[in-house]
Amino acid sequence: MTIISPQTEQQQPSSNTNNDSNSNKDNSSNDANNKQAARGALHGIKVLDLSRVLAGPSCTQILADLGAEVIKVERPRIGDETRHWAPPAFSDDTSAYYATINRNKKSLTVDITTPAGQTIIKKIAADSDIVVENFKVGGLQKYGLDYESLKQTNPRLIYASLTGFGLTGPDAKRPGYDYIIQGLSGLMSITGPSDGEPHKVGVAVVDLFAGLQLTIGIQAALLARQHTGRGQQVDVALFDSALALLANVGMNHLASGEVPPRLGNQHPNIVPYQVFLAAGEQHFILACGNDQQFAKLCQVLDVNWQQDSRFTTNPARVVNRELLCGWLVDKFAQQSRAHWLEVLQQVGIPSGAIHNVSEALAMPQTQAREMVIDFTAQGSPVRALGNPIKLSESPVTYRSPPPSLSEHTDSTLAALGYDSEMIAKLKADGIV
Repeated sequence: MTIISPQTEQQQPSSNTNNDSNSNKDNSSNDANNKQAARGALHGIKVLDLSRVLAGPSCTQILADLGAEVIKVERPRIGDETRHWAPPAFSDDTSAYYATINRNKKSLTVDITTPAGQTIIKKIAADSDIVVENFKVGGLQKYGLDYESLKQTNPRLIYASLTGFGLTGPDAKRPGYDYIIQGLSGLMSITGPSDGEPHKVGVAVVDLFAGLQLTIGIQAALLARQHTGRGQQVDVALFDSALALLANVGMNHLASGEVPPRLGNQHPNIVPYQVFLAAGEQHFILACGNDQQFAKLCQVLDVNWQQDSRFTTNPARVVNRELLCGWLVDKFAQQSRAHWLEVLQQVGIPSGAIHNVSEALAMPQTQAREMVIDFTAQGSPVRALGNPIKLSESPVTYRSPPPSLSEHTDSTLAALGYDSEMIAKLKADGIV
């Protein structure tokens, strides 16, 4: 990993000659910094990606977007399971699911259950900065691809493990799935209508949140390695991540001892903070976060509820939630959504329409923030959701679309020293 030191202010030179010299040095430094920025913040970092499906690959895509070289290892002929999770798929048969989290990567197919395949993985790991894997606990030990084995030849290796329940504890060996973890963690118990069954979140939020936690852990380990010269293992669990997602609702229980109820679109700590229905059967969100905003809401509605002791403060409104929100339902049903959003936003009360996915992706703000990426220029029909990380000096890049299966096998093996005959033999034996 190459670290570019920040530029420091230079003292004013005492002569024109020194000034020219320093100017040349500054220009050279600026050129180096600009070149590094164009490559990405993590340029020079090599990642061996042994993960599959969603959580692990979401982490490695972030690293790839930031400039790291990511070699994704897939099973010969089959590949990552998500290649087959279709329809829908793009015109080149790339499934939308696979394309979600596999851009900017190289695809190498290797049968890691064979000695020859394990040798290939070990060669790559010996020259890698990071290994990311989401096998069951102990699943890679029998192949000599666990952390304890690989760090013997590469003590600087950062080995990131993403599992269902973590590397320790009585449930460590249990498999983990986003849906199941949403249920076990209590997340589903607080999601859905108050008078209906528990609901999962519409996307695999635990997988994606755990992938973010793994990314943070990896980057922290990279910084620590700058000081110690040693790598380490990063241990992130879906279950732990889901518990952390409980956030203020989990803290409500720890503070009160009470089991948090399922409130549908209402907020457990703030009122009014929920979905309302306007005339014309159009829903919108009202997020009235403090007493001042509630007073403005009352002005908009031409009522004086803010003077009623039952509603003057947020704690009082939480206690009297049902009564207040019933009145609000009647008020908001009298006008259109467009009317309410206009008057609410005029006085600075947070509010917004509920878009479908098509409407959200078509927003001018979406386009301005480059949150839909088109790979047509690279010869691919894939369009993808962009990376939300915006860096001023070393921005993310979209260098390549999701790879076809085994697209980079030959080039990766050649870089490891395998000649054409050796590669042909590995293919004939079904190793790659």
